[in-house]
Amino acid sequence: MGVSVYINFNGNCREAAEYYAAVFGTEKPQMMTFGEAPPDPNFSLPEEAKHLIMHTQLQVEGSTIMLSDVFPGMPFTAGNNISIVVTSKEEDVVKSLFHQLKEGGTIRMELQETFWSKCYGMLEDKFGIQWQISHESEEPR
Repeated sequence: MGVSVYINFNGNCREAAEYYAAVFGTEKPQMMTFGEAPPDPNFSLPEEAKHLIMHTQLQVEGSTIMLSDVFPGMPFTAGNNISIVVTSKEEDVVKSLFHQLKEGGTIRMELQETFWSKCYGMLEDKFGIQWQISHESEEPR
């Protein structure tokens, strides 16, 4: 099981990721934009979202820092834009953690299959902490 930090930005993720890569002396990060994600036939991607960063990550001293821009129209509050990501290779662990953390909290995205994980969900716990819980498969998706 791994624990990482996920930081959201308000349209300046690319700049921030390149800055942090220089500060920490890491490799230049590979970035995936919302426009590069597999299309969803039930959703039309707005033009202003296509160039925004959906996901990138940096390896800093053995830890992973993940970064993305918020999707247009989603709330952004500096200081509240960090979540904790827990990944596990055991789907039962993912489900158990999610169901325990959701008690008294607010589900942001119900556990579901995505193009990057067969079991992923987001929530805010009863203390206001944002969590992303994800199954990490050894098989490529």
